[in-house]
Amino acid sequence: MIPPTIQAMLGEVRRTLYAAGPGEPASAFFVPGRVEVLGKHTDYAGGRSLVAAVQQGFVVAARPRSDRLVVVLDVEGGRRAELALDPALPEQAEAWARYPATVVRRVARNFHEASTGADVAFLSNLPHASGMSSSSAFMVAVYLVLAELNGLERLEAYRREIRSPEDLAGYLGTIENGQSFGTLEGDRGVGTFGGSEDHTAILCGREGELSLYSFCPVRHERQVRFPADHGLVVAVSGIVAEKTGAAMSLYNRASLAARAVLEAWNRAAGRNDSCLGRAVAEVGPSPIRRAIASSTPEGFDARALLDRFEQFYQESEEIVPAAAQALDESRLDDFGRLVDRSQALAERLLGNQVPETIALAHKARDLGAVAASAFGAGFGGSVWALVPIAAAGTFADNWQRAYRAAFAGPAAAARFLLTRPGAGAFRLPLETP
Repeated sequence: MIPPTIQAMLGEVRRTLYAAGPGEPASAFFVPGRVEVLGKHTDYAGGRSLVAAVQQGFVVAARPRSDRLVVVLDVEGGRRAELALDPALPEQAEAWARYPATVVRRVARNFHEASTGADVAFLSNLPHASGMSSSSAFMVAVYLVLAELNGLERLEAYRREIRSPEDLAGYLGTIENGQSFGTLEGDRGVGTFGGSEDHTAILCGREGELSLYSFCPVRHERQVRFPADHGLVVAVSGIVAEKTGAAMSLYNRASLAARAVLEAWNRAAGRNDSCLGRAVAEVGPSPIRRAIASSTPEGFDARALLDRFEQFYQESEEIVPAAAQALDESRLDDFGRLVDRSQALAERLLGNQVPETIALAHKARDLGAVAASAFGAGFGGSVWALVPIAAAGTFADNWQRAYRAAFAGPAAAARFLLTRPGAGAFRLPLETP
């Protein structure tokens, strides 16, 4: 059964398509955002994350065109972008249009048989630039309708490289970061050196459960029961963390630091490990710490790289597996303590927190949340708090009041919403109600 909110969004999307020209939509999807419960800046380094799709997201619908033009229509904002299905598609001047343009250009580059353009309309109830992966969800949504209209799954190039939802998540991550995926050649991406955690949660999430994945490549490790009587109150801080904005260089520096750690290790050991997670699995942390301490990395000092490695190691190898086990066994106090440890590492060693997200996480715990943590790329964004559903409304009101008292400016743009783990992206029926 499609939730009424999604049905209403689909109705608005269809009306926008009808207003733009004749023809019925032939493809429609709901594509959720995600919450990263744990796994701060681990995925692109081959580490672990504990993630969930959420109940908010994008509704997208599309109809084929007779040319190679992809016309993207923003239902809420009234914006329009015309994008040629061409591997030489130029960069777009408007920031919002860079996301679908990156998808269109990469599809044209990797699948030469794709020649069907589309009118694509979208609507979202996911907070923008909040750390809930609105940009990744937008890109996944555009990809899914283009893939369906062009029959990409039937193409040899697709079947050779993409054999599972996890493979598709890995490929979609490379559309965003610009890397190649096997024989599917890379492109410019959107400018961030990220991984595929977001895309994995968006495609592979399961209702009522958290998913534990490791990355490079994407590997499913386990499902974790989410407490049935609890929900996640998400505080969107009002500090924008946009991948194409000012936070991008800070985000990329965290990624580059992980890459520098791996390079220091490979040089010292005469190895060619492809990612940090694999190196840790092979040799453990101590040899890597010694390699960093004796390195002379360009652009970083050894202390900064030791901090970055320590945060990665503890988050990926210790906290994420232990927290998943604690939650699955309903040991909520232990889960809360492990999440506190993750948040402290982000503040002290990763350095991706701002005063607003730090205060939100700490205040949530003061107000009685089972656990609370900032999530996503950081440098703004959101904080989740695990609370009983019966108390969620009162908790959110108190949390919002406390935030407003401490940070009146950002609080004016803040949002507080309740969600639970939801299903990954799914096709929507197009029968006329």
